[in-house]
Amino acid sequence: MKCGASKTSEGNTKKSLSCDDECSRLERNRKLALALNIDPEAHKDDHVPYSTETLRFFRENSKWAQQQEREFRVFAADEAEKRLRFKPMPSHQRTFLHSLAEDFGLDSESMDPEPHRHVAVFKTPRFVMAPMKTLAECVRIRLNAEAAAASAIEEQRRIRSNNDAFNAFLLTHPRFGLTVEELRSELAAHLEATPGLAFNISFLPSEEIVIKAGPISASTNISATSIEAAVKAMKSAMANTISAKKFASSCQLCTLDPSLNILRRELDLSGTTDGWSRVAANAAAPRVAPKLFGVGQKSVYTVLGSRLKEAKKKKKEEETEKAKVEEAVVEDWEEEVRREEEEGGREGAEREKSESVNNGVEATNLAP
Repeated sequence: MKCGASKTSEGNTKKSLSCDDECSRLERNRKLALALNIDPEAHKDDHVPYSTETLRFFRENSKWAQQQEREFRVFAADEAEKRLRFKPMPSHQRTFLHSLAEDFGLDSESMDPEPHRHVAVFKTPRFVMAPMKTLAECVRIRLNAEAAAASAIEEQRRIRSNNDAFNAFLLTHPRFGLTVEELRSELAAHLEATPGLAFNISFLPSEEIVIKAGPISASTNISATSIEAAVKAMKSAMANTISAKKFASSCQLCTLDPSLNILRRELDLSGTTDGWSRVAANAAAPRVAPKLFGVGQKSVYTVLGSRLKEAKKKKKEEETEKAKVEEAVVEDWEEEVRREEEEGGREGAEREKSESVNNGVEATNLAP
């Protein structure tokens, strides 16, 4: 039966509560939060509305800081109060009050000189409401977050150490037509020799074969280091059998993740392997800062530069001498032609003169 209800009276079924000051304050805060795009739900999870400096001081002086926070909350809840004045206190405590006022959305100011210097807090239009979480709650949230982060880092470190351990055999360039059943039957003596371990044979898209070791059942607890020790002990006998049967060109240890991705190969540790290790080995030489030389001391670059300059100068001189020789040859040739022409003309004149003399003599001899 509802309170106040009876057969003759409806009681409180049709009555509504009038909105008091608290109701008005909540409604005003709701409208302000909506206008300022503030999500109240964000303050109900692990959100911490206080600064790191505020939380640090609270952890160091929790009892005194809780008293100041209580005064802040009473002041924030009273709409009639516009200013809150604290008693004089040391500088580090005033710093905490300023930081807490900033977190509440209040304005603060230090007044009066020492030793009467104190903090006054004011409400301004930017003030909406006090944070829904207390400082103690936020300190617990921050401690839990730090513990979870430390645990996650430790888990990642553990997974990384486990991932670095060898847990499988890798067969490269397997024989054409090789099957899982043939491998398992021929290697059964080795694969079944280690109690507590089971081996799964898989063909990779890279045309390689992996034989991964793992616990024989979900209830079997075997560490990654134990699996690595077991496959290392088996490796020599496995490699001999695989080589004798000509199953593959090589057998090496490797590290596989749950998706059968190869994280590390045994040959990656040596400098004779192909792949990224060889690329890294053939990397360019490290850069070295240029050496500074004293005054009057020539560097190798200066010597090389001077030698190049001398070579160019010598080459230019040789080309000039060659041009002169060619020009001299041309001039001698022309002179020789001219001389030959003159000599030829002189010889022709002498020949004509001698012929004319001979003709005269003959004519004299023939005269009566």
